[in-house]
Amino acid sequence: MSTADPSKGIMDKHLITTINKLQDAFATVGVQNPVDLPQITVIGSQSSGKSSVLENIVGRDFLPRGTGIVTRRPLILQLIHRPAGSTDGLKDGAKNEDSAGNGDEWGEFLHIPGQKYYDFSKIRDEIIRDTEAKTGRNAGISAVPINLRIYSPNVLTLTLVDLPGTTKVPVGDQPKDIEKQIREMILKYITKPNAIILAVTGANTDLANSDGLKMAREVDPEGTRTIGVLTKVDLMDQGTDVVDILAGRIIPLRLGYVPVVNRGQRDIETNKAISAALEHEKAFFENHPSYRSKAHQILMHHIKNTLPEIKAKISAALAKYGAELAQLGDSILGNNSNIVLNIITEFCNDYRTVLDGQNQELSSNELSGGARISFVFHELYANGVKAVDPFDQVKDLDIRTILYNSSGSSPALFVGTAAFEVIIRQQIKRLEEPSLKCATLVYDELNRILSQLLQKPFFKRYPALRERFHAVVIAFFKKCMTPTNKLVQDLVAMEACYINTGHPDFISGQRAMTIVGEKMLANKPVQVDPKTGKPIASHISTGSDVNVENSGFFGSFFAAKNKKKMAAMEPASQPPAVLKASGTLNERETVETEVIKLLIMSYFNIVKRTVIDMVPKAIMFNLVGFSRHDMQRELLENLYKTDVLDDLLKESEYTINRRKECQRMVDSLAQASEIVANV
Repeated sequence: MSTADPSKGIMDKHLITTINKLQDAFATVGVQNPVDLPQITVIGSQSSGKSSVLENIVGRDFLPRGTGIVTRRPLILQLIHRPAGSTDGLKDGAKNEDSAGNGDEWGEFLHIPGQKYYDFSKIRDEIIRDTEAKTGRNAGISAVPINLRIYSPNVLTLTLVDLPGTTKVPVGDQPKDIEKQIREMILKYITKPNAIILAVTGANTDLANSDGLKMAREVDPEGTRTIGVLTKVDLMDQGTDVVDILAGRIIPLRLGYVPVVNRGQRDIETNKAISAALEHEKAFFENHPSYRSKAHQILMHHIKNTLPEIKAKISAALAKYGAELAQLGDSILGNNSNIVLNIITEFCNDYRTVLDGQNQELSSNELSGGARISFVFHELYANGVKAVDPFDQVKDLDIRTILYNSSGSSPALFVGTAAFEVIIRQQIKRLEEPSLKCATLVYDELNRILSQLLQKPFFKRYPALRERFHAVVIAFFKKCMTPTNKLVQDLVAMEACYINTGHPDFISGQRAMTIVGEKMLANKPVQVDPKTGKPIASHISTGSDVNVENSGFFGSFFAAKNKKKMAAMEPASQPPAVLKASGTLNERETVETEVIKLLIMSYFNIVKRTVIDMVPKAIMFNLVGFSRHDMQRELLENLYKTDVLDDLLKESEYTINRRKECQRMVDSLAQASEIVANV
């Protein structure tokens, strides 16, 4: 056997001491540890013998005993080896002892700093008292740990966590979901990658039914950080042993299994010394190494492997909480007027930046700010206007009726201009609704930008200022909407007021007649003389060669088959109360209707192109541009008032509490950083 390196033992002890200091650094200031520290977690069912295992490790009887759930809170147990006779840790070198202990061994609770317990039965009483203070006496549990440190020359420097034993059925006053509560608590500790799992199982039970091993397999399926502890080996049936289990032939674990012999109930009742029980165990396992030394070696190896990761996590967490604390700012305010002025200036700069698309935090996942307004203009509004069809509401019969009405009592000789203007004005007015809707959508986008800017940290810090900002800006947007809507309505009204048939893009009446004539001629079938077999010349009348009988719009007001009836009517007969045009169009009326439709479509397309161009400009001018340039003036007029500054800058409870939490976390992490820096 090679001689052990003494410097290695000193280093090992220093590493575990470092981990203990890190745990204390977070526990003393009352914050949740943000870094997973290496530690041994002890799990198992209520009857597996966890308490006996821990007491054997310590060499003292100090844990609560009883039926049901005895361990109802996690117990973080820090064992610190202290040579016998050493005065280190004692004030003025004094030694205290009583009937239950000596001056070389004592315990200290983190929640009672400075008080040493030399009587280990009083340690048990304090565990019970502090547990009931947090959970009551109805067998409830709590995730708030108890931190106990034991100094002794008889222990190895270890860090262990004792967790409540698993149970299936609630008993007495236990809550109905006690199994779920305990399971969640255990998983919280053993899921951490830096935790070594000590799965305690009675050797006299079926290993496949072990609650401890089952939960360990869930979080450590490869068994790389699980140690199996087989208790009550001496209670196994005669002729049976745990050789196959120890050899890993049943449920293999990379760290293996450790068999132990616990004190029996009679030993506990008769106060049999644990030292005597350990001698009995040693005699029982003459060919097996002590599990206590093995656990120490495994923990040391684990700490060495994870220490660089711990350092990195501490540094990252310190930077994170330090940055948040800087954002929350100092609780002592400076000049209130300067603070409000700076916030207004920063808000307005951010508002302009978002509108201009110059935000440094540009998203690659979705459109934002000014890009969304552009989408409203060029996609939603433009496509919506282009989709407006003038003939989805105006049918051919409607056009014919308007033509009749616009010609008055005399049949018209040419296509009526009045009928064209009546119809086109009606269609232009239909563009007012989507144009106003466009302004509303842009208004909504400005509100969206406002909501995003109000998520800034300084608004979370001052909720009253945030609410006032929101009210002032919303009122400002609404004030801008009034002239915006008026201008949009005026643009549409201007188009409807004056029909510019001289527009260079507008098709002329003569051109429209020609297009329609050519189209109808192309679609008209060729007639053949049955006698000669030669085609009969045919043409479309365009107004110059129409016979007198059928000329004008009223030429076919009534169908030819009704002429005899009309002639037979008495001169004194009255026309119907509602008189409609005939549904049958002759060739002349068909041409006139198609010409009107062509003129309407030509001019309506011109108007649509105009509003698609002008309405966004009107909205940008009166709403977006005005708010962009006058936002700061509006905020200063409404917020920069000395009589309201104090009320606006009252901090929220969230900010006050969060600042305290961050400060405690920064203090703990700074202390932890110093500790690991010395390793």
